[in-house]
Amino acid sequence: MAIYTLAQLCDELTRTGGRIRTDSRDVRPGDIFVVLPGAAPDQPDRSAEHAADALTRGAKTMVLTPSLAADLSEVTADLVVVDDTRLALGDMAAALHHTASLPFPLIGVTGTNGKTTCAYLLEHLYRSTGRAVGVMGTVSYRWPGHDEPAPLTTPGCLAIHENLAAMRAAGVAAAVMEVSSHALDQRRVAGLSFAGALFTNLTQDHLDYHGDMERYFEAKRRLFLDTPERDKAVAINADDAYGRRLLNDMPGAAGYGLTERRADRPFLAGELLADTPDGLRLRLAWRNGSERVTWELTSPLVGRHNAANLMAVMTLALQSGFTPGDFVCFHDFYGVSGRLERIPAPSGDSGARGAGVGIFVDYAHTPDALVRAQEALRDAGFARVITVFGCGGDRDRTKRPLMGKAVADASDVAVVTSDNPRTENPEAIIDDIMPGLADAAEVHRESDRRKALALALELARPGDALLVAGKGHEPYQIIGTVKHPFSDQGILKELLSCE
Repeated sequence: MAIYTLAQLCDELTRTGGRIRTDSRDVRPGDIFVVLPGAAPDQPDRSAEHAADALTRGAKTMVLTPSLAADLSEVTADLVVVDDTRLALGDMAAALHHTASLPFPLIGVTGTNGKTTCAYLLEHLYRSTGRAVGVMGTVSYRWPGHDEPAPLTTPGCLAIHENLAAMRAAGVAAAVMEVSSHALDQRRVAGLSFAGALFTNLTQDHLDYHGDMERYFEAKRRLFLDTPERDKAVAINADDAYGRRLLNDMPGAAGYGLTERRADRPFLAGELLADTPDGLRLRLAWRNGSERVTWELTSPLVGRHNAANLMAVMTLALQSGFTPGDFVCFHDFYGVSGRLERIPAPSGDSGARGAGVGIFVDYAHTPDALVRAQEALRDAGFARVITVFGCGGDRDRTKRPLMGKAVADASDVAVVTSDNPRTENPEAIIDDIMPGLADAAEVHRESDRRKALALALELARPGDALLVAGKGHEPYQIIGTVKHPFSDQGILKELLSCE
């Protein structure tokens, strides 16, 4: 056994490579094993068990904390002792894949809602100027020659660095990554240098993991405060209370807002001129020191929240070499799968089921996102808003009545159903939602999601908006521990007989 420094190990990885493992079950003779703490704060510490298993399987080098190193006996591997193994893993992954410094900008997008739409908007902007781009996010991990469904919004640390190396080989001009609060808390983005960072908003979600909103916010702000602000372009939502806190922490960082205005920093001020079923029209004014520029933008997207998403991306882009003239590309950006995605319906005078109804599928699965989606449809001028929604099983139960209240406050008709019940009883989940629907104008309860969609179509009249919320782009429903094929879009098209 020998004891090395992290710098020595990283130098060896850079020069000769190696296999890094974080799951002891994957260890093979000669591997480097990094002993990570449990992913969730309330998980029992099984570090010693995992370390012993890795040694049995032939790990050549082990990266671990001082306390664990002191507790191990009969160690046959070389040791690298560090204070934080998650941070060390980032340095090691960067050394192995040569990703500490990238030849293209890496842009991180974080916030409770809007991450995916902003990532797609950035991708659309780069592509419109003839530049290839790589994306890692909720829907997929993709770059030229590669596209795979995403098991996690933000992949694990090793996978991130491996993907960035693949993007470099594919010749991308930029990489965009949705960065979740889990990923930030677990230091999955360690070893990376971000050229840009974007904050959309912060509302209640993931409290089953973080415990409270303050710890949730602390995780999000790491994307901005863990690396020097002077080294990256920043776009922060000044209309969001947590965004304003973040702006106050970062003097000079750029902000944007539809209502808030700031004169002490670069700022994009927006005015929503129109929000109709046909889309948005915005008047925009960018100020950065002595630079002043104004323009108008039209977009087929609907909803105030999408106006904010557009402004977030433009704020970042204006600091990254783009000009307002480049934003004409957003005129033909029609949205993201499962983000207020419109499903074709029969014409209003056909008499068919769903005729004349605006049918939308949205990933909204937090109270705030539900309110935003419903308000977007209300503001667009639909006669009534009918919302089909549920809550995921084995997740934060405290938000279930809040989800119900969000629909009660913003919809004319609520159809409460199953989302991904997982190992919980679907009826019990709905029972948790129902108190929030106490003041709803009209409520229907149907735990079978397919039947709930059919019911909602029967309830809808020409001129209404039907919002199917919660699952968005997901092509499955998780019942028990099994993913069963289920697509809201596919079921709706089948029910409408317009596939």
